[in-house]
Amino acid sequence: MEKSDLLNASMDDIVFESRNKSYGAYVLRKLYDRHMTRGFIIGTLLFILAVSAPFIISAIKNLIPEEKDELVMKEVTLAEPPPIDPKKPPPPPPPKVDPPPIKDQIKFVPPKVKKDEEVKEEEPPPPTVEEIKDKEIATETKKGEEGGVDASLVEPPPPPVIEEEKPKEEEVFKFVEQMPSFPDGEKALMEYLAKNIKYPPIARENGIEGRVIVGFVVSKSGNIEQVKVIRGIGGGCDEEAAKVIRAMPNWTPGKHNGKAVPVSYTVPVSFKLEG
Repeated sequence: MEKSDLLNASMDDIVFESRNKSYGAYVLRKLYDRHMTRGFIIGTLLFILAVSAPFIISAIKNLIPEEKDELVMKEVTLAEPPPIDPKKPPPPPPPKVDPPPIKDQIKFVPPKVKKDEEVKEEEPPPPTVEEIKDKEIATETKKGEEGGVDASLVEPPPPPVIEEEKPKEEEVFKFVEQMPSFPDGEKALMEYLAKNIKYPPIARENGIEGRVIVGFVVSKSGNIEQVKVIRGIGGGCDEEAAKVIRAMPNWTPGKHNGKAVPVSYTVPVSFKLEG
C-alpha cells in the first residue's frame, strides 16, 4: 500500500491488506458502523413511540365524540283479558269417599265417688269385661258393623266450605290521562269553596287560620267518595272543610285508556281571618 493511500485508509483496509477481502469478513466490518447507526436510530424511535403511545391513544379518544344512549319512553297498552264464558260449566266436584264401617260402641262412664245419699239406684252399673270385649268405649251406646274400625280412627268429614265471592275492589288511580275536573273548571271550584265554607267560631275566637288539605276519590260516575283530611289545622276547620267537600256536586270523572276510572284527588281549603 502506498503512503498516500495509507493516510486515507481505514483500519479495515489496513487489517485486510494482502488478505482475501471477498471472503465476507471484510464486508461485514466495513458495514458495521452503518448498521450500528441505523439500529440505534430505529431503537430510539421505537422507545419514544412506546413511551408516548398512551398519550397518543388518549388524545385520539378525546377527538372521537361519545355516542350517548337516548332513553325513549313508550306507552304500552296491554290487551284486556278474555271475558269469562258464563255458559262454560264449572269443574266437577271431587269424588265422594265413603268412610270405613265403625265397630260397635258401648257407653262407659268412669265411676265417681259419691256420698251414700247421692247415689241413685236407677243408675245402670258399669259394663263388664265381657260386654266391652271387641267393642269401643264411648260416651253412648251405638250399633256398628262387624269388622269395623274404631270411630276415633276415622276422621270426621270436614264441613262443606262455601266460598263467598268477594267483590273485587276497583283500583283507584292517582294519575290518569284525563284527570277529573269540577264542573265549569278550577275557578268555579274556588268560588264554590269560598261561598260554602263557614269559619268555625272556635277557630275565629282562637285566631286559628291556615290551609286544610282534604283528599277524596272521584268515582268513575263522578261521585265524591272516601273524603279524609290529610293535613288539618284544628279548631273545627278540618270538619268544616270535609263537610263542604262531601257536599260538592258530581265531578267529570277521570279517564284512562278511554275508560272512566276512580281517581284520588286533593284540594286545599284556606281559612284566613279578615284583618
